[in-house]
Amino acid sequence: MPVVESRCVVPVEPSVAFAVSQVQGPVRRRWDPFIRRQHLLDGATVPAKGVRTDTVQRFGFRMVSEYVSYAPPTNVGMKMTEGSWFFERMGGGWRFTPVEGEPGSTLAVWRYNFTCRPRWLAPLAERIGVVVLQRDIDRRIRGFARGCTDPVVLAHVGAGPDA
Repeated sequence: MPVVESRCVVPVEPSVAFAVSQVQGPVRRRWDPFIRRQHLLDGATVPAKGVRTDTVQRFGFRMVSEYVSYAPPTNVGMKMTEGSWFFERMGGGWRFTPVEGEPGSTLAVWRYNFTCRPRWLAPLAERIGVVVLQRDIDRRIRGFARGCTDPVVLAHVGAGPDA
């Protein structure tokens, strides 16, 4: 099963980094270049284990995912429950840990795994998928790092200078 990973250090505490990663709506779109639209399903108003999310990515591909773990401020995990025809399975996890020797900084590590279908095409599709998904995840985590310095995003999570 292919795995892609991206990491960065952001200049905020893990609790703030986690909160930034979980914002929804227009504030999320300030930093997340991956999504066109995203909302929680089944009447949920906040992310939590078992909550499902409907996401339309920037090229129009749609995916429904479910939180399989939700442990603020350290990690969150998801699995795809419905999605594009070419993904047989997809899952991901985001971890947030303090950076040793750098008070007020957090190491964010985002890791995704997936398998493609149909099986006969998977060897080629997965090699292409690694390249495409790695580029998307790298771009997305760079956006997240910008979000961790954006005064509007930080104010939304109660961490800005006016909070």
